[in-house]
Amino acid sequence: MWVLSAIKEWWMKSAIVVGAGIWGTSLALRLADEGWRVTLVEQYAPGHVRQASAGETRLLRCAHGSDDWYPRLAWQARDAWRRLEQRTGEDLYVESGVMWFARDPDGWETRSARVLERLDIPCELLDPAEAARRFPGLRGDDLAFVLWEPNAGVLRARRATQVTARLAGAAGVRQVRARAVPYGRGAGVVADGEVLTADRVVWACGAWLPWLFPHEAGHVQVTRQDTFHFGVPRDWTTPPLPAFCDYDLSAYGHGDLDGVGMKITSDAEGEPYDPETGGRRVLRHTEEQARAYLARRFPSLVGAPVVFSQVCQYALTSDAEWIIAEIEDGVWLLGGESGHGFKHAPALAAYVAEILDGAREPDARFGLHERPPARGLRTSGGTTP
Repeated sequence: MWVLSAIKEWWMKSAIVVGAGIWGTSLALRLADEGWRVTLVEQYAPGHVRQASAGETRLLRCAHGSDDWYPRLAWQARDAWRRLEQRTGEDLYVESGVMWFARDPDGWETRSARVLERLDIPCELLDPAEAARRFPGLRGDDLAFVLWEPNAGVLRARRATQVTARLAGAAGVRQVRARAVPYGRGAGVVADGEVLTADRVVWACGAWLPWLFPHEAGHVQVTRQDTFHFGVPRDWTTPPLPAFCDYDLSAYGHGDLDGVGMKITSDAEGEPYDPETGGRRVLRHTEEQARAYLARRFPSLVGAPVVFSQVCQYALTSDAEWIIAEIEDGVWLLGGESGHGFKHAPALAAYVAEILDGAREPDARFGLHERPPARGLRTSGGTTP
C-alpha cells in the first residue's frame, strides 16, 4: 500500500503558500480540498499581531461604487463564510447589516445601490430619520440618505484566520514555521535555510510583499491604521445595532461586539509603516480623530473611554486593486489587499485555485502594470474593522 500511496503523492499537484493571513490560509485550505499537496509557510503564527488579518473584526459588505467585480465576489464570499461556519461549528460571521451614511444624493452610495440592485443583492435607501430610528443616537442632519445592506455584517477576523488555518491542517496542509525568502529562479522558497520546491509557489505575505519583491511589488505602500474600541452603554451592542461606513468622512465601525467596545477606525490613508519595526501603540492624534468622528456622528458618546486599541496596517496599491500575477513560471504574487481584502478570502481562494490549475486567467486589473491613483473607501471593514 505504501507504494500506491507514494505514487499517488508523486502525481499530486503541489503548492507552497507563503503567509498564513486570511488569504494564505484560505488558499491553502482550498487547494488541499481540491487534492493538492500543500505547504503553508508562516514566520509567526496565524492571526499574529503583525498581520493585517489580526484585527478583532472586519466588515463584510458588497457596496463598491460603480464596480461590479468586487460586489459579486463579496456576495459569493458571504455564502462561503456560512459554509465554513457549518464546517467548523463556530460563529464567525455576524449578519448585523451595514449602514452607509450618504451626504451626496448622487454620489458613491447611489452608484453602489444601482450595482447592487442589478446584481440582485438586497439593499434599501433609508431616509435619515428612519436610519436614526434603527440606530438610536445617530446624528444625520448632514445626510441625504442611508444605504442599507441587510445581509452585510461583521467577521470575527482573528478567530476566522486561526480557524481557517486549523482546517487547513486537518485537510493535510503541512504548516512550517519559518521565515521564507525566494529561492533563485523557479518555484521554490528558502525557509529558515531549508529549500522547499513545488509546482506552484504563491507569495501571500501582505506587508512583506514589497520588501521581498521590490521590483514587482515595490509600488505597494504599507500604512498604519489605528483602531479604537470605546466603552459604551449596553444598548450600543452589535447586533442589534448595525455596522456602519461613512464614505465621505473615511470612517467605519460597529457597536460593541463580544465585549471589546464600539469600534471606530479611520479609512484615511495612514502614515508609512514597517510591520517588523513599527511600534504597536496607537498615536494620540489618531485617537483625537476617532473622538472627533464620535462627536460628529454619535454625539451622546463624547467622552466614552477607550477600552481597547490596536495598530493595524494596509498594504496599498495606488488604485486599490489587488495583485494576482505570475512573475515567473509557477511563481505568483497575491497581495495589495488595500484594506478591502479580508471579507473576500474564501471566494477569492476558489478564484485563485482555478488560476493555479490553469482553468482561468486572472482579470487584467490584477496585473503588474502601472496603476493610476484612485480614491475610495478601501475597507472591508478595513484592515481592522
